[in-house]
Amino acid sequence: MHTFGIWLASAALVVASATEDFISTAKEKHGASGEKAARFLVENMPAADRDALGSGFLTENLDLAFKARETFPWAKAVPEAIFLNDVLPYAVFDEPRDPWRADFFERAAPLVKDAKTATEAVQDLNKEFFKLVNTHYDTGRKRTNQSPKDSMEQGKATCTGLSILLVDVCRAVGIPARAVGTPMWTNGRGNHTWIEIWDGDWHFTGADEYDAGGLDRGWFTGDAAKADASKPANAIYATSWKKDGLSFPMIWAENDSSVAAVNVTARYTGKPAVAKPTLGIRFFDGETRLALKGWLIKENIYSVADFETKAGSADLNDMPRVEVEPGSQYRLRFQIDGKLLESAAFEAGLGETTRDVRKSELVPVPVGE
Repeated sequence: MHTFGIWLASAALVVASATEDFISTAKEKHGASGEKAARFLVENMPAADRDALGSGFLTENLDLAFKARETFPWAKAVPEAIFLNDVLPYAVFDEPRDPWRADFFERAAPLVKDAKTATEAVQDLNKEFFKLVNTHYDTGRKRTNQSPKDSMEQGKATCTGLSILLVDVCRAVGIPARAVGTPMWTNGRGNHTWIEIWDGDWHFTGADEYDAGGLDRGWFTGDAAKADASKPANAIYATSWKKDGLSFPMIWAENDSSVAAVNVTARYTGKPAVAKPTLGIRFFDGETRLALKGWLIKENIYSVADFETKAGSADLNDMPRVEVEPGSQYRLRFQIDGKLLESAAFEAGLGETTRDVRKSELVPVPVGE
């Protein structure tokens, strides 16, 4: 084996060792539930985190998440699946990975000491925490996807940075929380990010936008009610740690699909997010996303839909979607430089799925088809 190959193999072993050490430690400390939580975290974490995060960081995060579940009354009632997906994760988007749990637990516990429910607790946090850390909305912040440390050091953040702060401090005290947002309001006025918390069901609130009237209120409710689930750029998404085929459209990182998402448009509009199973299509030549006309071919026999992919300047989740039949075989066909090329056959899935097509993977269409 060449030297570079040996180095790659050694690096892979180090990464595997770190995650296995983490899982083993979680099992020793917390039993079967700890092992399950650790495996869930590792199996769904972004690939870059597997290389960068050590077992110490991951262990502290998990230990403190379990401590929060044992400490606060609302946390004890959280179903396991929601605890794993919306309390345990150490990040919201692609922000720098800070070890925030211990600090936020210490700061937030006194703020929620009189709360009896998750709703009361998040109201207390939204009202007092941003004043405590002296961090508020300001477009003069250095970047959109700031870590909690970044935002607090500057005292500035936009809606995304504030949402990361509020999600993290909620998780620090055992409140299931996730960021929610739209790439673009249907009136074209721009994007927005806010949060949802779970208290028997999901409820929303703006970050650093305390409303004495309670949750599920905000200046953006009218805009959110007009969201359009059929247009990815105008839909509403919630972050998720569990990967299920859909990615959150991070407008500051259009080509990054590492953050999983759930389409929650229906919760704000009352309209179903997906009427029928659909396939979203993106076309890449190397790392460049191209606008290209194509056809969906069923069973390699006939065309059932045509479409046009979006170029790289568009939002990554702004893509054509075509209806498919789960279990049926399809190919994607394109005309490039006067030649018909197509993808390998694939089977359509359920719900909203996405297929990235690489020019280098296409083959010529057989003569006569």
